[in-house]
Amino acid sequence: MADQHAKLTWTGDRVPVSDQFNDPYFSLQNGLEETRHVFLGGNDLPARFVPGFHIAELGFGTGLNMLTVWSEWEKSGQTTALTFTSFEAFPMAHDDMARALEGFPALAEWSSRFLSNWQGKECDLGTLRLHVISGDARQTLPEWTGIADAWFLDGFSPAKNPELWGQELIQQVADHTAWGGTAATYTAAGFVRRGLQDAGFTVSRTPGYGRKRHMTRAILR
Repeated sequence: MADQHAKLTWTGDRVPVSDQFNDPYFSLQNGLEETRHVFLGGNDLPARFVPGFHIAELGFGTGLNMLTVWSEWEKSGQTTALTFTSFEAFPMAHDDMARALEGFPALAEWSSRFLSNWQGKECDLGTLRLHVISGDARQTLPEWTGIADAWFLDGFSPAKNPELWGQELIQQVADHTAWGGTAATYTAAGFVRRGLQDAGFTVSRTPGYGRKRHMTRAILR
């Protein structure tokens, strides 16, 4: 069976909004800066980059997070491949992804290379090895054999997409994290922070991006 593509509505300034979850895929203020603040800053990247670094993500969406960190990986002088694994229940159609990424000209070089090679599952771009695992992460993550150095927890709002923030799934995130590995998310919801703590992470609440007062950072000690 073919993957069920995400159904979208577009705002006037070309931000895709999920029809299923009624939530935008990235900040209406500045999606790129949000990604840099939350997922790169929240995981102390690019300072932690080393050969063989592996990032995992819940919610691939437009690919913005991946492109942002891949661009920083190359800018930092890394010559080996960054491994990036993402879990996505409703993959975005190629044309929709391209349309969304047009809004980030600073990433045009990386977007073009990615989109010209992307077939929907995985691709090897020399300095990036990308694998997107389709399906419900509650089923696919327990079967995954990888271990991540950093996690981008980027599901839709916990209030609208609680399935991606449940304790069993958060425990699977911890079980697939290297010792000393990190996780970051834009949400500071209490049950998410408690879930990370119960899974073994040391959790801190830090300033969020834009209108969001707080976000969450976590480290597996």
